Amino acid sequence: MSQTLGPNMPETTPSPSIWALSHMKLRFFARVRRFLQTKTIQRNIKSRNKAMVSKEEQVTTADKRSGDDDDDDSVVLQRSVKRLHFGGLEEKEMAAIEIERLAREDVKMRKMMAELGVIPALVGMVASELAGRRRVAIKALIELANGTYTNKALMVEAGIFSKLPVNIDVLEEPTRHEFAELILSLSSLANHTQFPLASSEVLPFLIGILESGSSCETKESCLGTLYNLSAVLDNTGALLSNGVVQTLLRLISVKALSEKALATLGHLVVTLMGKKAMENSSLVPESLIEIMTWEDKPKCQELSAYILMILAHQSSAQREKMAKSGIVPALLELALLGSPLAQKRALKLLQWFKDERQTRMGPHSGPQTARIAIGSPVNHSEAQEGKKLMKDLVKQSLHKNMELITRRANATSGHSSMLKSLVISTSSKSLPC
Repeated sequence: MSQTLGPNMPETTPSPSIWALSHMKLRFFARVRRFLQTKTIQRNIKSRNKAMVSKEEQVTTADKRSGDDDDDDSVVLQRSVKRLHFGGLEEKEMAAIEIERLAREDVKMRKMMAELGVIPALVGMVASELAGRRRVAIKALIELANGTYTNKALMVEAGIFSKLPVNIDVLEEPTRHEFAELILSLSSLANHTQFPLASSEVLPFLIGILESGSSCETKESCLGTLYNLSAVLDNTGALLSNGVVQTLLRLISVKALSEKALATLGHLVVTLMGKKAMENSSLVPESLIEIMTWEDKPKCQELSAYILMILAHQSSAQREKMAKSGIVPALLELALLGSPLAQKRALKLLQWFKDERQTRMGPHSGPQTARIAIGSPVNHSEAQEGKKLMKDLVKQSLHKNMELITRRANATSGHSSMLKSLVISTSSKSLPC
């Protein structure tokens, strides 16, 4: 039986469940979250794209600037070359300054400049009477010569050495130094025919600086040039005819310059002409013996002993001269306190002095003659007397220098007594071999 509702009774509808409302809210918030995530991703992509575009623009700008710089250098080079060839005096000076800068910064520029003919023009400016103009030209040539054989050869062919002033007194110290630096760079051509040593003014110029009051740095550059030149035997005649040996012998007493001067003398002494020039010098052997006492200059000691070995070999006159000059005490000290190489050379020289009056020697053991040793006595009694005199000389020298040697060796009292007993016993028998 069905029941009907009366007119005064309200109609009721079913309300949604709590689960359905919660589900709708979760779906709504999930959509909002996805929307926000999408916006964030799009915003990040846009920012990354902008950053990439910015970086590309920066790289493009840098490349453009680099290209502009290259273009600027090319323009500067063209303008400088044009001014150097066709400009006035002041324009040429400014062009030389720009060429120096470009050559210092770019190796390719140096080769390009040589092809554009700037080297002969700069060499011509070196002869200028104006010190400032001369200096900028020399500086530009120094940079152009750096590491380029072709450029150096072009400078020599352009007659750079003929532009050297005969009187160095007209040059200020900075200009002397720059000239010396340029010539040192060009001296690497010494092994080639492009270096006209005998017919140029380079040797008088170098010797003039070495004998002047120039700075040690300037003289070092000159000595470096002489060292390079002396390494070529064909240059010995030109070097000796210009008095190089005497100049070097005067410089070896200056500690700041001694090593390079001795090294150059070491090249010259192996030649017959060079050896003869040193034998005839009044500074030999005293100056060389003095250098063997320089404890703070081991390389100089080694070079000095080497030169003395060459001079003493097969020359009784030189050995006698050395003995009178007091070489034996200096050799004994060097044999005890010198570097390994200096000790070896000192012991070899001592062996020669010990064997001075002995007859038969090996082919490479020291002074030699065809039949008998130079200075050997005629009979047995004289031989014994000579040996006795030599032993007495060595013994006296040892005793005289014992205190000095032990003090310099910083030996303890026990070591000193041991060293003294060892040397005394050695002097009574024979020198070390």
